[in-house]
Amino acid sequence: MEKREFKAESKRLLDLMINSIYTNKEIFLRELISNASDAIDKYYYKALTDSDINFNKEDFFINISIDKENRELTIKDTGIGMTREELEDNLGIIARSGSFNFKNENDKKEDIDIIGQFGVGFYSAFMVSDSVKVKTKALGENEAFLWKSSGAEGYTIESTTKEKIGTEIVLKIKESTEDEDYDEFLDEYTIKALIKRYSDFIRYPIKMMITKQRQNDDSKEYEEYKELEIINSMVPIWRKNKNELDEQDYENFYREKHFGMDKPLKTIHFNVDGMVSYRSILFIPSNTPYDFYTKEYEKGLELYSSGVLIMEKCSELIPDYFSFVKGVIDSEDLSLNISREMLQNNRELKLIAKKIEEKIKDELKSLLENEREKYKEFFKNFGKGIKFGVYNDFGMNKEKLQDLLMFYSSKEKDLVTLDEYVEKMKEDQKYIYYASGDSIDRLDKLPQSEIIKDKDYEILYLTEDVDEFAIKILISYKDKEFRSVSSEDLGIEEDKEKKKEEEKTNEANKDLFLSMKEILGDKINEVKSSKRLKNYPVCLSSDGDISIEMEKILSSMSEDSSIKASKTLEINVNHDIFNTLQKVYSDDKDKFILYTNLLYDQALLIEGLPIEDPIEFSKNISKLM
Repeated sequence: MEKREFKAESKRLLDLMINSIYTNKEIFLRELISNASDAIDKYYYKALTDSDINFNKEDFFINISIDKENRELTIKDTGIGMTREELEDNLGIIARSGSFNFKNENDKKEDIDIIGQFGVGFYSAFMVSDSVKVKTKALGENEAFLWKSSGAEGYTIESTTKEKIGTEIVLKIKESTEDEDYDEFLDEYTIKALIKRYSDFIRYPIKMMITKQRQNDDSKEYEEYKELEIINSMVPIWRKNKNELDEQDYENFYREKHFGMDKPLKTIHFNVDGMVSYRSILFIPSNTPYDFYTKEYEKGLELYSSGVLIMEKCSELIPDYFSFVKGVIDSEDLSLNISREMLQNNRELKLIAKKIEEKIKDELKSLLENEREKYKEFFKNFGKGIKFGVYNDFGMNKEKLQDLLMFYSSKEKDLVTLDEYVEKMKEDQKYIYYASGDSIDRLDKLPQSEIIKDKDYEILYLTEDVDEFAIKILISYKDKEFRSVSSEDLGIEEDKEKKKEEEKTNEANKDLFLSMKEILGDKINEVKSSKRLKNYPVCLSSDGDISIEMEKILSSMSEDSSIKASKTLEINVNHDIFNTLQKVYSDDKDKFILYTNLLYDQALLIEGLPIEDPIEFSKNISKLM
């Protein structure tokens, strides 16, 4: 019998668990019971799709037994069992890539619980056990197998005998030490309390022999006896009335279902009776799941029919922009043996999905209006998804989502809604102004913003890649058009005398600007005097559908560098540098070329764009010095 090694990352993670890095060791029981319940669910689902398989609910349960003398705790289920290959796949690899790094990155944070988040639930057993044995027999198989491991050094798998289908896990509980009390996990009252605390809503009976007392009829003294008892209530939490439940009940259910390692930021418990009736509990997480913005993330709600699981992640129930929502839907109007293909065209499911979308939106608006700090916390975690929802599908959902958006305000120094921005607009202000860039600090110093700030207009700072794309799709809000501070036309009325002076300056320096344009070639569209600059000598502006910031984002996403913004180089004719520029234009053509290139490179740096030729830029600086 060959001993096999765990995968390298799994071994490191298992090492952490064995060495007691997690303080809340008691959750191992929750994890193993949840796995047992899942195994029975899988058996039931198999029976729904195969008429040759019978499922009598009375025959399915989870049994917990304690052997104090041998320090063994056994969790037994009558679920679907595992084949040899499934033992290898499920118990030979603890988690996906990334879990070890996640723990390392968050090692200094308190209460980081990655159990159940990365497929490591079974391995929580090693927090309390010296060794673990798994005896299992799969549905439809004649052979049973025994998996054994004493920890990170590896595991063995061998053939064995087992009469009934299901899985039996035997934990060899560690000896207690001065620092750790492991004896409590061999105490029936502790185990019973843990089952009630974490697994009360498991839908199958969790049975356990409980020590009780009764009076002896002859001696009138009390004697102890054992009786098999069902520990959990088995009533799904969503079938209970809201007034029967408290925050702790919802939190326990959230954790038991592995919806997250955090506490839910918002719980939405509601029932609907009508054309389609259903019960639902939805959760908005406090924190962003580690894989939320990756391709690996799977959205979807658990879908039940009359309390029986149909699908673990029904993606049809929620739109992508609300994919952060976790929870369960239970409807008596859905068929138990419905397939995924049928779900996509199921009328009842579409009605449920529409109502759920409306409910989530209403709850988020309520959160924004009544618990603003909570909403800001939510938006910092999941706002990017809302913005993608505005942008995706050619803006089909923008009307639904625009009132949920928030952006950082130059005046408030905090997140504001579009409605709040419009409410505070100046009477003479035509547009909703925004600036795009990679940080608030950089945007706050943008030369292009000087004239906007002088007018005391508010500017929205867009710092996420999707922001400007969403704004472009929106086009306007409450009849107020969006306008970038880098746009050539800012829509600000100028004093007639000032305008005449500007036209006069442009005409007088027409040849100078044309010469600069010739030097820079197709790098820019035009060179002209700036209406917006006060303290800075130069900046870039753009005109058209693609802004400078959008060019940067699109370039980073693709090797195709043909997508370019139409750039204009604006010169501050009131800056001392312009006087120097005029002088060298008349007296020293070589220096004029040098200064032109340096001003262009300076404008690129201000925008956060890469300098096209850093070596040439370095030489030009040296010449200047």
